[in-house]
Amino acid sequence: MAMQIIRFAPDGWSARVGEDFTPENVVRVADALGKLWGTEHPGGRVYVGYDTRAGADAFARLAGEVIASYGLDVVLSETFCPTPALGWTVANDKRACGGVMITASQESASYLGIRVRMPDGGTCPEEELRVIEALVEPVPSSQRGVVSLADVVTPYKESLEALLDADAIRSAGLTVVHDPMYGAAREVFAGILRDLDVNVIAIHDGESEGFGGLHPDPVEPWVDECEQAVVENHAVAALVQDGDGDRLGAVDEQGRFVAVQTLVPLILDHLVENRGLTGRVVLNVSGSTLTRREARRLGCRLTITPIGFARLHGEMLRGDVLLGSDGEGGIAVPSHLAERDGILASLLVVEAMAMRGKTLGQLVAELEEKAGHMDYGRRDIRLDAATVQSLRNMLPGMNPPAVAGMEPVSVSHADGLRLQFADESWVLVRPSRAESLVRIYAEAPTVEERDALIEGGCALARGDA
Repeated sequence: MAMQIIRFAPDGWSARVGEDFTPENVVRVADALGKLWGTEHPGGRVYVGYDTRAGADAFARLAGEVIASYGLDVVLSETFCPTPALGWTVANDKRACGGVMITASQESASYLGIRVRMPDGGTCPEEELRVIEALVEPVPSSQRGVVSLADVVTPYKESLEALLDADAIRSAGLTVVHDPMYGAAREVFAGILRDLDVNVIAIHDGESEGFGGLHPDPVEPWVDECEQAVVENHAVAALVQDGDGDRLGAVDEQGRFVAVQTLVPLILDHLVENRGLTGRVVLNVSGSTLTRREARRLGCRLTITPIGFARLHGEMLRGDVLLGSDGEGGIAVPSHLAERDGILASLLVVEAMAMRGKTLGQLVAELEEKAGHMDYGRRDIRLDAATVQSLRNMLPGMNPPAVAGMEPVSVSHADGLRLQFADESWVLVRPSRAESLVRIYAEAPTVEERDALIEGGCALARGDA
């Protein structure tokens, strides 16, 4: 039977377990990685980690043994671990030439995937992913090597604790709800807070191979039970991480969901005004207006990149970056790790509440006094392949005079079509690089205005406007 063609998306390769995510395909990908690293870094060290999904540990051992057969020193995590823990471990071991994480991150429990980490612990650039794809053979090899085990969680946890103002957090008397969504962040985040005398109310923190029916993505409606738990326990906030701990969401003390588009400027404000740090802010083109306003107010130089965390990672490698965000739940503080880390970002939110003596809702209200209020949204529409390709061809020359009755004051074709309006609301129309769909992003001062811009963007995508 012909083997599936493996195609890596920017976040790695994932597929439904038992369909395309099979032992044979895992071996094929691991073979390609072993060839690459074995040639470029003979005898180098490779770390392999896995999340809490059913079978992830067995797939991780299988991948590690295949990679080890190429003469590489493969170290397998002795237990499940968050993706940021794997990346941090790679980045802080001079012998490490890369890492492999078996996870499907925020996807449903029926999926698993493979993420590749570079020697700095960061995401793999697109050109490197194409090299890996080209090395994937049609038939899996039978070569196997020996792997060793190590604790990659405790050193990472200790590195996070060392970053925090322990005295401020201990003296604040906080009650915080933690929802790891049955994922890999469950023991790390709550453990750090408990070490700092925070009263942690944990939900969805046990073992559940099917994530208890949850989609492990820290957005509504999957945080509904978390919103209830905050109010019931009179907590100052709830922090939520996705299945592998690299993305976050939050809920304030009144049970209102706080999206990452609000958390990014809030964390930026904390880093600059409470901690006295400086540096650039790097955002994807879909980044929120609130973050752009706060960066200007705080005197931080702003760099905008096309969508994709690999683009942010490239900017972070240039240096002088205080904070980076992909606008999709991922926040990076490159002084610790030049990669998304939902656990660190969550800890910074807790630290901000402790240092200012305020609940999350009060911090959000303060932020909106400085930067205003904006409502952010995204809609994906699936179209036939010919329509999507036609849109890709037309976008570079598209310059609509108005959308939803609003006249744009600036137009960008850097990554799709982004129209900005006088009140700093905006809409972005962007065809997917990998699928026959178009993503429409918009942000405006009200939900009604935002939704009108999304509808207008959908009409542009379909060719109705």
